[in-house]
Amino acid sequence: MTNRKILTPAAPGALAVAELKAWLGIATQAEDDQLERLLTIAIEACEAFTGQMPLIHACEEVLPVAGSFRALATRPVNTLLGVEGIAADGTRTPLASEDYAFELDADGSARLRTIRPGNAGRIAVQFTAGLAPDWAGLPASIRHGIERLASHSWRTRVGDEEDASTIPPAAVAALWRPYRRMRLQ
Repeated sequence: MTNRKILTPAAPGALAVAELKAWLGIATQAEDDQLERLLTIAIEACEAFTGQMPLIHACEEVLPVAGSFRALATRPVNTLLGVEGIAADGTRTPLASEDYAFELDADGSARLRTIRPGNAGRIAVQFTAGLAPDWAGLPASIRHGIERLASHSWRTRVGDEEDASTIPPAAVAALWRPYRRMRLQ
């Protein structure tokens, strides 16, 4: 998702780290930072596999101005925070709600079209997206899959994004498959 920027990231949190430590049988706090990084990488892998952002983040996507509807790449979108027009020189101007049309579907897909962009050639769409506001709110199979992938990375000592496989182990994929959303291009 090259045109997306995370404005406010959601961290896995203490509960996620505690559950992963319990799964791995770790009793000390010495590895907490590394375990949280592994959970973050596993959350990103979950989004890549399912096509849905697990934890709610505030995001921004930049789209070209278009009179037809353009789909946002991130799902599931929860709320629209604002839309700004971006001029050729990079200056941003907030667009009024009557200057664009926004549609949000029940599956979390969102589309936007520009009605009156002013002098903007691109628009920045700010929104929140994600399945749950925090770790405890995630569906159990999503959460368990993230834990299993992070523990797999811990046990095999694969922790860097460059080293992590883009295909999750079969047990993790089986947990996430019911949440997988594919989009035809």
